[in-house]
Amino acid sequence: MPTALIADDEPLLAAALQSALARLWPQLAVIAVAHDGAIALAEINRLRPDFAFLDIRMPGLDGMAVARSVAGCRVVFVTAYDEYALQAFDAAAMDYLLKPIDDPRLLRCISRLQQLASTVAMPAPAPAEAQPEYLNWITAGLGNSKRLIAASEVLYFKACDKYTELVLATETQLIRTPLKELAARLNPREFAQIHRGLLVRLSAVQSIEQDMLGRNFVLLKDREDKLPLSRSYAAQFKSM
Repeated sequence: MPTALIADDEPLLAAALQSALARLWPQLAVIAVAHDGAIALAEINRLRPDFAFLDIRMPGLDGMAVARSVAGCRVVFVTAYDEYALQAFDAAAMDYLLKPIDDPRLLRCISRLQQLASTVAMPAPAPAEAQPEYLNWITAGLGNSKRLIAASEVLYFKACDKYTELVLATETQLIRTPLKELAARLNPREFAQIHRGLLVRLSAVQSIEQDMLGRNFVLLKDREDKLPLSRSYAAQFKSM
Protein backbone atom coordinates (compact mmCIF):
# COMPACT_ATOMS: atom_id res chain seq x y z
CA MET A 1 0.00 0.00 0.00
CA PRO A 2 1.47 3.41 -0.97
CA THR A 3 2.00 5.91 1.86
CA ALA A 4 2.03 9.70 2.03
CA LEU A 5 2.73 12.65 4.30
CA ILE A 6 0.90 15.99 4.13
CA ALA A 7 2.60 19.21 5.27
CA ASP A 8 0.66 22.47 5.46
CA ASP A 9 0.78 25.18 8.12
CA GLU A 10 -2.99 25.64 7.80
CA PRO A 11 -4.61 22.66 9.58
CA LEU A 12 -7.97 23.08 7.82
CA LEU A 13 -6.35 22.91 4.38
CA ALA A 14 -4.27 19.91 5.39
CA ALA A 15 -7.42 18.16 6.60
CA ALA A 16 -9.28 19.04 3.40
CA LEU A 17 -6.49 17.55 1.26
CA GLN A 18 -6.40 14.43 3.42
CA SER A 19 -10.17 14.02 3.01
CA ALA A 20 -9.97 14.50 -0.76
CA LEU A 21 -7.19 11.93 -1.06
CA ALA A 22 -9.23 9.47 1.00
CA ARG A 23 -12.16 9.88 -1.40
CA LEU A 24 -10.21 9.80 -4.64
CA TRP A 25 -7.40 7.41 -3.73
CA PRO A 26 -8.61 5.17 -0.89
CA GLN A 27 -5.62 2.83 -1.29
CA LEU A 28 -3.25 5.63 -0.23
CA ALA A 29 -2.40 5.67 3.50
CA VAL A 30 -1.70 9.15 4.87
CA ILE A 31 0.67 8.24 7.71
CA ALA A 32 1.49 11.74 8.99
CA VAL A 33 0.31 15.36 8.83
CA ALA A 34 2.78 18.11 9.74
CA HIS A 35 2.20 21.83 10.18
CA ASP A 36 5.73 23.16 9.70
CA GLY A 37 8.71 22.30 7.54
CA ALA A 38 11.07 21.07 10.26
CA ILE A 39 8.54 18.54 11.57
CA ALA A 40 7.72 17.49 8.00
CA LEU A 41 11.38 16.76 7.27
CA ALA A 42 11.82 14.86 10.53
CA GLU A 43 8.71 12.76 9.85
CA ILE A 44 9.77 12.00 6.27
CA ASN A 45 13.17 10.82 7.50
CA ARG A 46 11.52 8.75 10.25
CA LEU A 47 8.58 7.22 8.37
CA ARG A 48 9.93 7.09 4.79
CA PRO A 49 6.60 7.72 3.00
CA ASP A 50 6.38 7.12 -0.75
CA PHE A 51 4.92 10.58 -1.40
CA ALA A 52 4.91 13.97 0.33
CA PHE A 53 2.33 16.69 -0.38
CA LEU A 54 4.15 19.85 0.69
CA ASP A 55 3.01 23.42 1.08
CA ILE A 56 5.78 25.80 -0.01
CA ARG A 57 5.44 28.67 2.47
CA MET A 58 5.76 27.12 5.92
CA PRO A 59 7.40 28.37 9.12
CA GLY A 60 10.85 27.15 10.09
CA LEU A 61 11.73 25.41 6.84
CA ASP A 62 9.92 25.96 3.56
CA GLY A 63 8.69 23.19 1.29
CA MET A 64 11.52 23.72 -1.21
CA ALA A 65 14.15 23.15 1.46
CA VAL A 66 12.33 20.05 2.68
CA ALA A 67 12.15 18.62 -0.85
CA ARG A 68 15.86 19.17 -1.44
CA SER A 69 16.77 17.50 1.85
CA VAL A 70 15.00 14.17 1.35
CA ALA A 71 15.69 11.21 -0.87
CA GLY A 72 13.46 8.34 -1.94
CA CYS A 73 10.25 10.32 -1.38
CA ARG A 74 8.34 11.76 -4.36
CA VAL A 75 7.15 15.32 -3.78
CA VAL A 76 3.98 17.12 -4.85
CA PHE A 77 3.84 20.83 -4.04
CA VAL A 78 0.47 22.20 -2.94
CA THR A 79 0.46 25.98 -2.78
CA ALA A 80 -1.55 29.13 -3.38
CA TYR A 81 1.36 30.70 -5.30
CA ASP A 82 2.22 29.99 -8.92
CA GLU A 83 5.60 31.77 -8.99
CA TYR A 84 7.44 28.75 -7.56
CA ALA A 85 6.58 26.33 -10.36
CA LEU A 86 9.99 26.50 -12.06
CA GLN A 87 11.82 26.00 -8.77
CA ALA A 88 9.48 23.13 -7.93
CA PHE A 89 10.38 21.15 -11.00
CA ASP A 90 14.05 22.00 -10.51
CA ALA A 91 13.58 20.23 -7.16
CA ALA A 92 12.29 17.17 -9.09
CA ALA A 93 8.67 17.63 -7.99
CA MET A 94 6.18 15.15 -9.41
CA ASP A 95 3.41 17.77 -9.63
CA TYR A 96 2.50 21.33 -8.66
CA LEU A 97 -1.06 21.86 -7.39
CA LEU A 98 -2.52 25.32 -6.95
CA LYS A 99 -4.99 25.94 -4.12
CA PRO A 100 -7.93 25.64 -4.07
CA ILE A 101 -7.58 22.18 -5.62
CA ASP A 102 -10.56 20.76 -7.49
CA ASP A 103 -11.22 17.03 -7.88
CA PRO A 104 -10.40 16.77 -11.62
CA ARG A 105 -6.96 18.35 -11.10
CA LEU A 106 -6.23 16.20 -8.06
CA LEU A 107 -7.31 13.09 -9.99
CA ARG A 108 -4.78 13.87 -12.73
CA CYS A 109 -2.09 14.14 -10.08
CA ILE A 110 -3.19 10.88 -8.47
CA SER A 111 -3.12 9.10 -11.82
CA ARG A 112 0.49 10.20 -12.31
CA LEU A 113 1.47 9.06 -8.82
CA GLN A 114 -0.31 5.73 -9.23
CA GLN A 115 1.62 5.05 -12.43
CA LEU A 116 4.82 5.84 -10.59
CA ALA A 117 3.84 3.64 -7.63
CA SER A 118 3.24 0.67 -9.93
CA THR A 119 6.59 1.28 -11.60
CA VAL A 120 8.65 1.60 -8.44
CA ALA A 121 6.98 -1.48 -6.97
CA MET A 122 8.78 -3.57 -9.61
CA PRO A 123 12.31 -4.52 -8.53
CA ALA A 124 15.06 -2.92 -10.58
CA PRO A 125 18.78 -3.57 -10.59
CA ALA A 126 20.80 -1.14 -8.50
CA PRO A 127 23.05 1.26 -10.41
CA ALA A 128 26.63 0.07 -10.65
CA GLU A 129 27.93 3.33 -9.22
CA ALA A 130 25.19 4.24 -6.74
CA GLN A 131 26.22 7.20 -4.61
CA PRO A 132 25.50 7.08 -0.87
CA GLU A 133 23.05 9.63 0.52
CA TYR A 134 24.50 11.35 3.56
CA LEU A 135 22.74 13.05 6.46
CA ASN A 136 22.46 16.82 5.90
CA TRP A 137 19.87 17.81 8.54
CA ILE A 138 19.42 16.62 12.11
CA THR A 139 16.33 17.03 14.29
CA ALA A 140 17.69 17.86 17.75
CA GLY A 141 16.15 18.46 21.15
CA LEU A 142 13.97 16.43 23.48
CA GLY A 143 10.22 16.42 24.15
CA ASN A 144 8.36 19.29 22.49
CA SER A 145 11.48 21.44 22.22
CA LYS A 146 12.87 20.42 18.84
CA ARG A 147 14.77 22.24 16.11
CA LEU A 148 16.38 21.40 12.80
CA ILE A 149 20.17 21.75 12.61
CA ALA A 150 22.33 21.50 9.50
CA ALA A 151 25.08 18.91 9.86
CA SER A 152 27.50 21.55 8.60
CA GLU A 153 26.82 23.62 11.76
CA VAL A 154 27.93 20.85 14.13
CA LEU A 155 31.55 21.10 15.33
CA TYR A 156 31.52 17.66 16.90
CA PHE A 157 29.29 14.88 18.19
CA LYS A 158 29.89 13.38 21.63
CA ALA A 159 28.40 10.15 22.98
CA CYS A 160 26.89 10.68 26.40
CA ASP A 161 24.93 7.96 28.20
CA LYS A 162 21.71 7.29 26.25
CA TYR A 163 22.08 10.39 24.08
CA THR A 164 24.46 12.00 21.62
CA GLU A 165 25.48 15.60 22.22
CA LEU A 166 25.69 17.97 19.25
CA VAL A 167 28.23 20.70 19.96
CA LEU A 168 27.84 23.90 17.93
CA ALA A 169 29.86 27.11 18.13
CA THR A 170 27.67 28.68 20.84
CA GLU A 171 25.41 25.92 22.15
CA THR A 172 24.81 22.20 22.54
CA GLN A 173 21.81 20.02 21.69
CA LEU A 174 20.87 16.39 22.40
CA ILE A 175 19.61 13.65 20.09
CA ARG A 176 18.78 9.99 20.71
CA THR A 177 20.62 8.66 17.63
CA PRO A 178 23.67 6.62 18.72
CA LEU A 179 27.09 7.87 17.68
CA LYS A 180 27.77 4.65 15.77
CA GLU A 181 24.70 5.20 13.61
CA LEU A 182 25.64 8.84 12.97
CA ALA A 183 29.14 7.81 11.90
CA ALA A 184 27.64 5.56 9.21
CA ARG A 185 25.29 8.30 7.91
CA LEU A 186 27.65 11.30 7.81
CA ASN A 187 29.87 12.11 4.85
CA PRO A 188 33.34 10.68 5.66
CA ARG A 189 34.93 13.53 3.71
CA GLU A 190 33.40 16.00 6.17
CA PHE A 191 33.36 14.10 9.48
CA ALA A 192 35.87 11.78 11.13
CA GLN A 193 35.89 9.72 14.30
CA ILE A 194 38.70 10.75 16.63
CA HIS A 195 37.77 8.70 19.69
CA ARG A 196 35.32 5.95 20.55
CA GLY A 197 32.90 8.62 21.76
CA LEU A 198 33.72 11.55 19.47
CA LEU A 199 33.05 12.53 15.85
CA VAL A 200 34.49 15.84 14.62
CA ARG A 201 33.77 17.98 11.56
CA LEU A 202 37.09 18.16 9.73
CA SER A 203 36.70 21.77 8.61
CA ALA A 204 36.27 22.77 12.28
CA VAL A 205 39.70 21.44 13.26
CA GLN A 206 42.37 24.06 13.87
CA SER A 207 45.32 21.85 14.82
CA ILE A 208 46.53 18.70 16.55
CA GLU A 209 48.45 19.13 19.81
CA GLN A 210 50.58 16.62 21.70
CA ASP A 211 51.26 16.92 25.42
CA MET A 212 54.37 15.88 27.37
CA LEU A 213 52.98 12.38 27.87
CA GLY A 214 52.58 11.87 24.13
CA ARG A 215 48.80 12.16 24.16
CA ASN A 216 47.19 13.80 21.12
CA PHE A 217 44.37 16.34 21.23
CA VAL A 218 42.25 18.01 18.56
CA LEU A 219 41.89 21.80 18.88
CA LEU A 220 38.94 23.56 17.25
CA LYS A 221 38.66 26.91 15.47
CA ASP A 222 35.44 28.12 17.11
CA ARG A 223 35.60 26.66 20.62
CA GLU A 224 38.25 26.16 23.27
CA ASP A 225 37.38 22.48 23.73
CA LYS A 226 40.38 20.13 23.72
CA LEU A 227 39.24 16.78 22.32
CA PRO A 228 41.22 13.56 22.90
CA LEU A 229 42.52 11.91 19.74
CA SER A 230 42.90 8.13 20.13
CA ARG A 231 45.96 6.50 18.59
CA SER A 232 43.76 4.20 16.53
CA TYR A 233 42.25 7.25 14.77
CA ALA A 234 45.35 9.47 14.64
CA ALA A 235 46.68 8.36 11.24
CA GLN A 236 44.14 10.45 9.30
CA PHE A 237 45.52 13.63 10.90
CA LYS A 238 49.23 13.07 10.25
CA SER A 239 49.27 15.67 7.49
CA MET A 240 47.86 18.44 9.73
